[in-house]
Amino acid sequence: MLMAESQNIEWKESWRDEYLKWICGFANAQGGRIYIGTRDDGTVIGVDDSKKLLEDIPNKIQNTLGIIADVNLLSDNGLDYIEIVVSPSSYPVNYKGEYHYRSGSTKQQLRGAALTQFIGEKTGLLWDAVPVDNIGVTDLDRNSLDIFRREAVKKKRMTKEDLDIPDEELLDHLDLLTDGKLKRAAVMLFYKKPGRIITGCYVKIGKFGKGSDLQYQDTIEGSLFDIADRVIDLIYTKYLKAAITYEHDVRVETYPFPRDGVREAVYNALGHNNYADSVPIQIRIEDDAMYISNNCILPKDWTAETLMKPHKSMPFNPSIANAFYRAGYIEAWGRGIQKICEACRELGIPDPEYTVLGNDLTVKFTALERARISVLEDPKHRNVGLEGGLEVGLEKDILKIISANPSSTMAEIADELNVTKRTIERTIKRMREQGKIIRRGGKRYGYWEIL
Repeated sequence: MLMAESQNIEWKESWRDEYLKWICGFANAQGGRIYIGTRDDGTVIGVDDSKKLLEDIPNKIQNTLGIIADVNLLSDNGLDYIEIVVSPSSYPVNYKGEYHYRSGSTKQQLRGAALTQFIGEKTGLLWDAVPVDNIGVTDLDRNSLDIFRREAVKKKRMTKEDLDIPDEELLDHLDLLTDGKLKRAAVMLFYKKPGRIITGCYVKIGKFGKGSDLQYQDTIEGSLFDIADRVIDLIYTKYLKAAITYEHDVRVETYPFPRDGVREAVYNALGHNNYADSVPIQIRIEDDAMYISNNCILPKDWTAETLMKPHKSMPFNPSIANAFYRAGYIEAWGRGIQKICEACRELGIPDPEYTVLGNDLTVKFTALERARISVLEDPKHRNVGLEGGLEVGLEKDILKIISANPSSTMAEIADELNVTKRTIERTIKRMREQGKIIRRGGKRYGYWEIL
């Protein structure tokens, strides 16, 4: 009976209780057979205690794993050996709290994301649908519920009449309740401190120089709706600077990354993140690129290339994704990445680059070159452009301000134009030297006169 070990066959010379792990692995996979009293190549060498094994093995399988397997006594050339026939189980089987799985000719212990996916496939109960104890509807964050109602109406995904109902009824309509209890998704979406049930439910943002040079960072915590409501504004007010140009006296700000595309990518990460791994979403911002990373479990056979092609929507967190869709944060037909690509092309930068490394999914945005090189580094993170024609346009803006209010101070002008005081001082000095304006009176009570 010479045959190599395979997906469904395992050869063992003698019985050891640790082989219950192999039986667990077969039950969680496609089933299989273990032969006791054979070499690795299937050659029968026999067992001495076959009758005792016929009694002990079935009992140990049932008592330890909670399943029943056929244990048969076989004979070859007068040598007894044992055959254990394991059928695939329709529910997850564990060995002393460990979940093992047969893959190829090896046994693997499932952990982290792989375990989450396995249990979800076996039970049909997804991670975000599990009911939560000790947190009720009245414990949810009022601001987060208000954000959802506001966005759902604004994006026309729900009507005001649909939303003008008690919170509990709204959550029930969103399928966020089960047997009167909040699902994990409801807590993640609307509870102010979801870290009570899962660590890693937050977003980390970092501004980097070259290599590992971390210049400054922020951690955004709260419900998913609260995070979503704050994160994009924080990125575009603190972490990015716009290149400023003037077109027909109209001030134009151009950021190096498309706001709509970045928003879509961040919301996708929030909606589809595998929170069971307790790893936060991370946003790394450099001068020439932005990276948005989250843990995920892609559908089987999906790759980074699959994401860039037309594909149907298969959310990892359906309950969270449904609420995000109702709020207009994500698309329901797998169009999110298509919208990101459209935003990049409109700005004039390459399509985003997706990479999958283990359970980590990262999307990279390449900065718009003309916006990146025209940004003046400013410690107060103000938006200061250096694009051609700016000096003339800035002078025109200054003239408009002092024409309307001759007593304006340089600090007031800088604040109104959203540039540094140093820039205004330098520009006004040049304008005075060129005889365009003059200061009458002192600093405190004086005024500007246009010549």
